[in-house]
Amino acid sequence: MHDDDTPAPRRRSRLLLAAGAPLLAALAGWLVWDTTSGAAEPAPRAHGPLPAASRPAPGADAPASPAAAPLTGKTVVIDPGHNPGNFDHPREINAKVDIGTGHKECDTTGTSTNSGYTEAAFTLDVSHRLRTLLRGLGAKVVLTHDADRPYGPCIDERARIGNNAHADAVVSLHADGSATGNRGFHVILPAAVKGGGADTTRIVGPSRTLGRHIAARFATATGSAPANYVGGGTGLDVRKDLGGLNLSTVPKVFIECGNMRDREDAALLTDAAWRQEAARGIADGISTYLRG
Repeated sequence: MHDDDTPAPRRRSRLLLAAGAPLLAALAGWLVWDTTSGAAEPAPRAHGPLPAASRPAPGADAPASPAAAPLTGKTVVIDPGHNPGNFDHPREINAKVDIGTGHKECDTTGTSTNSGYTEAAFTLDVSHRLRTLLRGLGAKVVLTHDADRPYGPCIDERARIGNNAHADAVVSLHADGSATGNRGFHVILPAAVKGGGADTTRIVGPSRTLGRHIAARFATATGSAPANYVGGGTGLDVRKDLGGLNLSTVPKVFIECGNMRDREDAALLTDAAWRQEAARGIADGISTYLRG
């Protein structure tokens, strides 16, 4: 669920690929769309360990050798959706902030599985895993927060953090809270927006390229297919109502990794091994984008 959703947001989900012609056909259709909708997309890497030259260095902060650090000199901002402390600060997170084309709540609490595993806990966990992988590739990594503040940050501040870091790419991590049966990941791209303090003119194109790479690599790493309820099977959705995108001046996307309210999706989202694969897929997508 997005960090700047309205109180009753449209919900999203994640679909696990299974054997069978209908699902394979759906994914094939998505791949056809992907190759015809813009610049050529490299074929996804086969499922399995990262190549030796791309494996993370042992330890989150261990320096990588030049040969294993293709992202040296690049800055990536990771935005973990929501904050565990938001639940205790309803007044603060409900305060309205300017998103350029209007006003929305500072932040929201996010969703959770039926067993109580929160979206805020999920996004932090995947963010930590993603940070380790990107640092292993040589990137400078900045988190918008690390549950080190009482609540937030608000959606406008989240955008400013990426802007002030002059990030080469920003990814906001989320999981959805849609109806049972709605499954599948999708990446949200910024629409062309210009009004107030918002102007996405320069980031629409590169953000789409970033999103397409992440969607392709996420599918390969996790075995997941695009959402079955949004994006027309492409795994991509364009929105103009999210302040985190509207106020960004650097390439930025959101990813909804799965639907916490669906039992099958929830089983994946709560599995540590699957979360590692999700982080790997996102890292692969970011790396592919940044290496051109």
